[in-house]
Amino acid sequence: MDTSEKHCSGLKPHTCCPAHDQNHTHDDSMSRRKFIKVAGGSTLSVAALSGLSWSVLAGSVPEERTGIVRRALVVKPILVYTVPEYRHQSSWRSWGGIQTEEDAKQEILKIKGELSDLKSTADFPVDFLPASGIQGSGDIDGIADLESADVFLIYAAGGWMDTFDALHKKQKDMIFFCRHKSGPVYLWYEIISPRFLRQHTDQLAVSGVDEEDVVIDSQDEILWRLRALCGLKNTLNAGILAIGGAGAWAQPDKVVPGLVEEKFKFGIQTFSYDELGKIIMEAKQDASAVNRSRKRAAEYLSDNSLTLETKQEFVENCFLLEEVLRKIMDSANCRAITINGCMGTIMPLAETSACLTLSLLNDAGYLAFCESDFVVIPAGILLANISGKPVFLNDPTYPHDGIITLAHCTAPRRMDGKNKEPARIMTHFESDYGAAPKVEMHKGQVVTNIIPDFKVSHYVGLKGTIIDHPFMDICRSQIDISFDVDSQVLAKRMPGFHWMTGYGDYLRETGYALKRLGIEWEQM
Repeated sequence: MDTSEKHCSGLKPHTCCPAHDQNHTHDDSMSRRKFIKVAGGSTLSVAALSGLSWSVLAGSVPEERTGIVRRALVVKPILVYTVPEYRHQSSWRSWGGIQTEEDAKQEILKIKGELSDLKSTADFPVDFLPASGIQGSGDIDGIADLESADVFLIYAAGGWMDTFDALHKKQKDMIFFCRHKSGPVYLWYEIISPRFLRQHTDQLAVSGVDEEDVVIDSQDEILWRLRALCGLKNTLNAGILAIGGAGAWAQPDKVVPGLVEEKFKFGIQTFSYDELGKIIMEAKQDASAVNRSRKRAAEYLSDNSLTLETKQEFVENCFLLEEVLRKIMDSANCRAITINGCMGTIMPLAETSACLTLSLLNDAGYLAFCESDFVVIPAGILLANISGKPVFLNDPTYPHDGIITLAHCTAPRRMDGKNKEPARIMTHFESDYGAAPKVEMHKGQVVTNIIPDFKVSHYVGLKGTIIDHPFMDICRSQIDISFDVDSQVLAKRMPGFHWMTGYGDYLRETGYALKRLGIEWEQM
């Protein structure tokens, strides 16, 4: 980072890992519930968490986590069909292979089998309600479990537009499935676009549903859409603890957190450094807590894929801080945390840097971010909830020759959600103090990169491949990734600053989820 850079008046420092500004008033001094008017007329609702002490927290036992915990997406399958009556010398039936009650019965059995297979292969939690068959809008009120669903999976074998319109009014996400070669062929394989989506016009005419919500034959196409919606369900209304208040890199105070609250419905709870400091000091006086942190640190460092290149006491202090933060999060009933201006505040309090602590929390299934940058944090929470894997908040560099370097000091080691990558435990680079992991992410790994803009209105997605984990004089965890886009095009299209990176290719899921939030998605 450029430590000589001058700060713009009223803005956050334009640096990586900024120190806490002691003269700046954060939201951590607010009352129990305070409403802040922000730009654009939105309202930021931020709760201040207070009244905790180590004596209150010490007796609690945080839930053991082995991965990111997600609530199941609840899907209601609905077969829409028609049983026509023969009329002599007249067109009495529409296209489609579902023409009788027996046809519909057999189709529901087929749907049940397909969804059972889908559930067994899903890498995310999903529950399928029993499939219901209806012939018209009048049958909808007879479906008892309709309101408990997050998503309607509509098997559009027959029926008419009024049925779809009535289901659409329930304001649930909708996916339409039509059979072509998976048979029996469906009526709406022919007319889903001109009849329903375009409503007999030349343009899309239904709000909240578009061409991407139609699937023909493929169960895999259903699966990735449901994965996206599961991620979105677990992201909306997420609770997050903001140590030192909610911020946004180099942006005017309170504006971005307000936009995030408006679009993502986050419940942001702030916790002051003063209160955190008191708890840390109390925990340091607790012999059992100190011994526990030493034991856990020793177990962690016994991993043959680790090398220790800093003082072991820094690592032990990181484990004590990790226990403190876990217990505060559990007390706040949230699984996400961010630290604002951690360099100038956490270090004197915890006598270490927070880098390794945040890495440990991510490996344990929490979502832990430095810098309190709410420009990028929602993207990280969304990507983690889609993929079920930890994510890496990082500083990008300048793209050139089809390569870009991404770096930060807080990378998780369980980047695939299961296995720990090798790492060197070093000092935090800028301070040359504390403990920070240099995670050696493996070469050849495909990664998803999300690049949010400062207005929370336009995200860019880039697929890359890790080609190196260098050791330059920058933040400790470093990866060079290659990409297929022209470097100058990427340089021109990169918004914001921080990126969010995760293992695997989840670009289409991310875009599918974001459009439901009114955020434009540009896939490079």
